[in-house]
Amino acid sequence: MSSILSSKETFIKILLISQSDMKIKVGTCGFSAKGGRKRYYEYFKVVEIQDTFYRLIKPKTAIRWRNQAPEGFEFAIKAWQGITHPTSSPTWRKANVKVSSEKRDKYGFFKPTEEVFKAWEYVKKIAEILKAKVIIFQTPPSFRCTEENIRNMRFFFENIDRGSLLLGWEPRGTWYNHQEVLKEILDKLDIIHVVDPLRHSPLRIPGTAYFRLHGLGGREVNYRYKYTESDLKYLKSIILSLENVDEVYVMFNNVYMFDDALYFKKILQQKN
Repeated sequence: MSSILSSKETFIKILLISQSDMKIKVGTCGFSAKGGRKRYYEYFKVVEIQDTFYRLIKPKTAIRWRNQAPEGFEFAIKAWQGITHPTSSPTWRKANVKVSSEKRDKYGFFKPTEEVFKAWEYVKKIAEILKAKVIIFQTPPSFRCTEENIRNMRFFFENIDRGSLLLGWEPRGTWYNHQEVLKEILDKLDIIHVVDPLRHSPLRIPGTAYFRLHGLGGREVNYRYKYTESDLKYLKSIILSLENVDEVYVMFNNVYMFDDALYFKKILQQKN
């Protein structure tokens, strides 16, 4: 009996040590508070900017966001869709860029074009203004595991100047049917595997983990899903089981993201 108790106590101690050493950064994808950014700052210390995906925001806008944020507040940004999504994607309807018919095939899928590399330079500039540490690239399901797409990714990530930025990739679609290929890409290109850990196990965490929570259900995303206490306790157990991880970003991206993120912060504070 004593040995069982001893093992249990040791396990609890390991979890507590892991939790104290590991920085767990909880936030949402976008300023989700009803009172706007000012209210959001009262509850969270990190946000993932979504505007940078849909449109090319002006540097003066990024400067204003940075200056208005409290000291120590962190921005992560989602890379502009001109790098990852072709102009045929529905998301381009929100873009503030007019693309001529001659250049419509120059954007998206990490194509080795001047347009894509200029887009990266702009994204990097905004990240530097915001003092962001992480940039997330999210690809659509139409970006499949093909030789051309893999070749484009390698050329892109091997030739950009990433500086001190951490780069993460959230693949959508059938990539999980090719996990060996996926892991090889992540390893060779030194990219964080951005994933919903309640759906998939991360294949690469280079000291920093980045999780995006899109809701549970049959489809790949279910934005109307509200996380249960059981879901969030399980998420906590996944995080605390990670080894050799210094920091974990947990970014909620569902209709109830503000409330769910707050509840998860509460659960993190619980001792069991």
